[in-house]
Amino acid sequence: MKSYLRTKDHSVSGEEFELMLHPELEMLITKPQPEDLDGYYESAAYISHTDANKTLLEKMYQTVKRYSLSKKVALMEKYSGEERTVLDFGAGTGDFLYVAQEKGWKVSGVEPNWGARKKASEKGVNLIDKIQKDHSGRYNLITLWHVLEHLPNLEDHIDQLSKLLLPGGTIIVAVPNFNSYDAKHYQEFWAAYDVPRHLWHFSRTAIQKLFGSSGMEVVATKPLIFDSFYVSLLSEKYKTGKSNYISAFLNGLLSNMKAWSSKEYSSLIYVLKKREEVL
Repeated sequence: MKSYLRTKDHSVSGEEFELMLHPELEMLITKPQPEDLDGYYESAAYISHTDANKTLLEKMYQTVKRYSLSKKVALMEKYSGEERTVLDFGAGTGDFLYVAQEKGWKVSGVEPNWGARKKASEKGVNLIDKIQKDHSGRYNLITLWHVLEHLPNLEDHIDQLSKLLLPGGTIIVAVPNFNSYDAKHYQEFWAAYDVPRHLWHFSRTAIQKLFGSSGMEVVATKPLIFDSFYVSLLSEKYKTGKSNYISAFLNGLLSNMKAWSSKEYSSLIYVLKKREEVL
């Protein structure tokens, strides 16, 4: 592997990290990967573990999140089949599962962060901190919304997720895409690198190969249009110390326009099906 880019933790520690390119998988790997990552999540700015809605950035995040939740459930229903059992891996504060539950789904969720689990329970969504061994073959559908990039022992986790599915089941994965225009524009300031919390940085090739080894295949790829704007806004702040809303909006828009033909959006949703013959 060779060095692709040197960046730093802009939101918590200020420590520097190297992004190493795995040429066969077309994936970047954060080096070094701290053994204890808990301290890197201890920030009020880490919005996915809170329901913060005070600053303009937080209000924007929460507004987009509410809009996206219904879209995510609609996508899930398109690929779910007759069974309506879903496991949300990395469920955060439970908003997605709350909406799915309201739509009649039997929901389960995994979230290691205690504070996020507590907020979810206040909404009537009970989460567990880890998967149990007897859960194999239980779920028709598993979702990971910007979670895969956080998981250590990546290939083991993917294999475990595949085994949790019923034959013919579906995994829906959303991850940032380092081949997007906004990633190339902001370079080391691109907020979606988010080292060291993001241990891995994916391309379309990487997702196909990693999940293919566990009996999964990509059947659809969808863009997350709003991510380029949100990521550009954070990236402007990391780069200049200011929000620069106009520049962020224009760069987010340009990223989506370029992706119209290249398909390299800032973030992508992958719909993966478990092959029927794989048990």
